[in-house]
Amino acid sequence: MQNGIRRAWDGTAHTVAGFPLAVVTGSLVLCAGLFAMVTVGHPVGKTYRNDILAVSRFCSVIQRSRFSALLGVELKLAPAASRRAAWRGVWYHVIAGFLISVIGFSLLVSLWSAAGAAVLLPVFNPPNGRMLGMRLSDPLPWSGLSIIAVLLGYAAAKLAIGLAALDVQAAQAMLQLSRAEELALRVQDLTESRADVVDAADAERRRIERDLHDGAQQRLVSLAMNLGMARATLTDVDPKAREAIEHAHDEAKQALTELRQLVRGLHPAVLEDRGLDAALSGIAARSPVKTRLNVDVPKRPSATVEAVAYFVISEALTNVAKHAQAKAVDIEVRRRGDLLLIEVRDDGRGGADPLAGTGLRGLAQRIRSVDGSWSVESPLGGPTVIRVELPCES
Repeated sequence: MQNGIRRAWDGTAHTVAGFPLAVVTGSLVLCAGLFAMVTVGHPVGKTYRNDILAVSRFCSVIQRSRFSALLGVELKLAPAASRRAAWRGVWYHVIAGFLISVIGFSLLVSLWSAAGAAVLLPVFNPPNGRMLGMRLSDPLPWSGLSIIAVLLGYAAAKLAIGLAALDVQAAQAMLQLSRAEELALRVQDLTESRADVVDAADAERRRIERDLHDGAQQRLVSLAMNLGMARATLTDVDPKAREAIEHAHDEAKQALTELRQLVRGLHPAVLEDRGLDAALSGIAARSPVKTRLNVDVPKRPSATVEAVAYFVISEALTNVAKHAQAKAVDIEVRRRGDLLLIEVRDDGRGGADPLAGTGLRGLAQRIRSVDGSWSVESPLGGPTVIRVELPCES
């Protein structure tokens, strides 16, 4: 009983407070819309159209306070970036919320007023006042008016509860994100976060490459040169000392070679400076398997996608050299619209299984990091064909 009375009271307060708020917020949004309509075709028209959404969101914040204070309902307003939800908010303030508040206020006030009048009519009428030929002070008319007052009050309470529930449903449907929109927004956030992580990792690789190239590699070059000069000039030293110098010189050159390969594997400078064609030409020239390369990329994709394409092809060539027993490899890279298409075909023994080794799994991870797709065709006896599609703007 107490819960019902409390809900009726809260619903009545919510509807009564909603009437002036609906008039104010609906008028504000409507005025902003009229300004936008008047300025269609004018340079400031776009600004006014954006102002509609800003005004609507301001009004939504006000309405959210009403729902929270009077009904204890917390609305999670849609973010400003969701324009579809923002336009739903406009229609709530101009149509749905406005009609619920205005019509509901009128009906509710009428019912409560009628109930109050039925109760007070016998009290404030003259002693000889009559209704249907009977004096209002008589028990029968008094009882009848009391019953009418109770029925009207019950109807008003039910109406108040129903109006509050209807307004909550309308607000949740039009001011909040739907479940599908929440999931889509979450997916978008995760996609952007993953792209940021991939870009940050690629930037870190470029930084390490520059540090190694400009620091440790230069020091090793200087050390190898000094040891080479010592090896060439110090001919009259103790044989053991000369042997140590020669050994140190060979080790320095080997370390320099390994460091250069490491730097090239992190992020080749030529890729950043001259693009995929030059970078892939370098790895094709170093491949122990005869490699034919065809690159048709008139417009360079993003640096991250270029790096993924480079490392995918580099890893594919490494797998061919290690496992395929191939005599030749054909690589084709072309851009078609917003896709970078890669095909690596070898004439080896085939039987490549993406689930069997880490090489192809590494390719898959690289490709998925930028929302790319790939496929492998590798029947026993060959040939093996790897096809990759990378979105250019990832």
